[in-house]
Amino acid sequence: MALSKAMNAKLNEQITNEFYASQLYLAIACMFDDLSLKMLAKLYRKQTEEEREHALKILDYILSVGGKVKLQAIAEPTAKFANVQAAIGAALEHELKVTDQIHALVALAEKDKDYATQSFLRWFVDEQVEEVESQRYLLDVAKMAGDRLLQLEAAVSHLLK
Repeated sequence: MALSKAMNAKLNEQITNEFYASQLYLAIACMFDDLSLKMLAKLYRKQTEEEREHALKILDYILSVGGKVKLQAIAEPTAKFANVQAAIGAALEHELKVTDQIHALVALAEKDKDYATQSFLRWFVDEQVEEVESQRYLLDVAKMAGDRLLQLEAAVSHLLK
């Protein structure tokens, strides 16, 4: 079983996309830490690690099927946001973008009749449903909290339990 050149290249791109997401969430976590929003900072630090795990999962898959890993430069993430809602909104928008990227990978695997990669990517499809849902929930709670950031922190603390 071998990856097509196109699939190998796209999976390598997705490794970069996942590492970028990790960096973006780390920047958001640092912003929240600067604002003394320790629960939000902790949540996004956790998200940072999760995105890194996703990148490594794809890397390991490429290696396991005899593909070639080519690590690429990671763009500098945005580190400044107008407010808490804008930062969470940026995270949601990014998860929607990653969802599109994963769907494009699935479409390519289907086109290539690459059943192993289709099976591998199913986990990511399911994961993206969860990722988008959690960011959408956080944004909704942040909007309800408005300027009452301590209420937002209290809500987030329940998510971390």
